[in-house]
Amino acid sequence: MANQKGGVGKTTTAVNLAAALAALGKRVLLLDLDPQANATSGLGLEKAAGGSAYRALLGEEPLALKIRPTAHERLEVIPSELDMCSVEDELGRLEHRILRLAEALKPILDEGGRDVVLVDCPPSLGILALNALAAADFLLVPLQCEYYALEGMSMITRVVDQLHASGTNPRLRLLGVVMTMFDGRTRLSQQVVAEVREHFGELVFETVIPRTTRLAEAPSHGQPIFDYDKYSAGAAAYEVLAQELCARLLTSDAAPSQSGA
Repeated sequence: MANQKGGVGKTTTAVNLAAALAALGKRVLLLDLDPQANATSGLGLEKAAGGSAYRALLGEEPLALKIRPTAHERLEVIPSELDMCSVEDELGRLEHRILRLAEALKPILDEGGRDVVLVDCPPSLGILALNALAAADFLLVPLQCEYYALEGMSMITRVVDQLHASGTNPRLRLLGVVMTMFDGRTRLSQQVVAEVREHFGELVFETVIPRTTRLAEAPSHGQPIFDYDKYSAGAAAYEVLAQELCARLLTSDAAPSQSGA
C-alpha cells in the first residue's frame, strides 16, 4: 500500500482494511514499514525499540520473530519504530538493497497460514518503499479527493514499469486505486473522482472512503474504526472496500496463493 504523497489516508486505509479483512475471516499480517509507526499505534501497539523489521532487513534475524498479535482475531502485526529511519542509509550500502524485504518475507510466506500480507509504506519512494514494491504481488494506491491527486500516480506507475523491465519484480500489478477523504457535499470531490475514473477506469474501486471526524479520531485511541465507532460511515465504507478487495484478488488473473498488497 503506497503513495509517495503524505496525508492521503494511506495508513488509515492500511489499518482499517486489515481489520475489515480479519473480520471477514481472512488471516492477515500487517507489516508497518513507515518509521512514523502510525499503523502500529493505530492498532494499539507500542512503538517499542527493537520491535520492527529493522534487523531482519539487514539480515541479522528472522522477520517472523517480530510478529505480534493484536486485539483482533486473525490479525497480526509487525510493528515499526523511529529507528527505521536509519535503515534506509544502512540498506543503501548493501548488495541487493531493494530485495531485502522479499528475502525476509519468504520464510513467512512459505510456512503459509495467512491469506493476505498488507505492507504499509512510508510516504516516499525511498528504499523502504522500493523494498515493499519489490516484494509485493499487488499495489494498492490510496488517493485523496483533491486536485494534485493524479500528480504522484505517474511516478508510482513509472516505478512499477521499471521493476518489470529490470526483472526485479515482474509479477507486481496495480490492483487498484482507492479514493479517500471524499466529501459528497463538495463539487470538488465529485470532480476529482470522475477525473481519476476517467484516467484509470475499472482500476478505481467503486467504494470511496468518506472524510469523517470519527475516522480521524480513531487512531488517537489506538483503535480501528470498527472498534471506535462500528456504525459510522467510515466503518461501513471500509467493510465494503474489504469485500471488493477480496473479489478482486479472487478474480485477478493468476493471482498468487499468498497475496501481498
